[in-house]
Amino acid sequence: MKQYQDLCRRVIEKGVWVDNQRTGKRCITVINADLEYDVSDGTLPVLTTKKLLWKPAIAEMLGYLRGYTSAADFRKIGCNTWNANANDNEDWLKNPFRKGTDDMGRCYGAQGRDWRNPEGKRIDQLRNVYEDLRQGIDNRCEIMTFYNPGERDRACLNPCMHTHTFSILDGKLYLTSYQRSDDLPLGHAFNQVQVGWLLMVMAQITGLEPATAYHKIINLHIYEDQLDLMRDVQLKREPYPLPKLSINPDIKTLEDLETWVSVDDFELHGYQHHPAINYPFSV
Repeated sequence: MKQYQDLCRRVIEKGVWVDNQRTGKRCITVINADLEYDVSDGTLPVLTTKKLLWKPAIAEMLGYLRGYTSAADFRKIGCNTWNANANDNEDWLKNPFRKGTDDMGRCYGAQGRDWRNPEGKRIDQLRNVYEDLRQGIDNRCEIMTFYNPGERDRACLNPCMHTHTFSILDGKLYLTSYQRSDDLPLGHAFNQVQVGWLLMVMAQITGLEPATAYHKIINLHIYEDQLDLMRDVQLKREPYPLPKLSINPDIKTLEDLETWVSVDDFELHGYQHHPAINYPFSV
């Protein structure tokens, strides 16, 4: 929590105002941050200075791992974060590659599970990483990326947290997640949980011990209509101790994640938090 608070203060105190073309809003911005989350004892990096709906954050990442490309599929597993970008984004609504209501296009899950090479061959990045890790293999290329420059025009949104690199050291699994853009008051809370959860669940299904997740962020910003709530409300709250996450021990394989696993297979223990803050969302 201290990492997050220090980061928000840094943006407010040292940030530069930028006009954001996509949203039509100004945001105060800094470049580069490196965060670390030790999840070896089950500690999940959940914000406590506001209430976070942590289950939808897990549901969203679960949907990515399943290769979902429809907001309807995300809704079925308890995540509503893609409704607006799939259906209310004017640029995407005019895009000739959009297939209709709820279509997200070739982003996130489409790339992680169905990357296309120049010859049209389909590559399942997650499956390849999973098979290596469960055999204890780390060839320094255990990478799953949601970013495909050749298909940027075929997605409703460019991926924010776009690449995940797994590393094995002494029987322990590490994760480095790269994020190009970070809405600190809103998106960051989801992304922080997702980084920690992804490391923990991948460690469980590959038989490794979870260690540290490294969260590398490039562009960090607070939109002008979020600034007062961040500065005058959230940053004045004292954080609580971080909670611990337990994972259903019956989750043993990637196939489990693909088929029957739901957010009810994860339980958060000792989550104390301040009241929710209704930050404006920018499409």
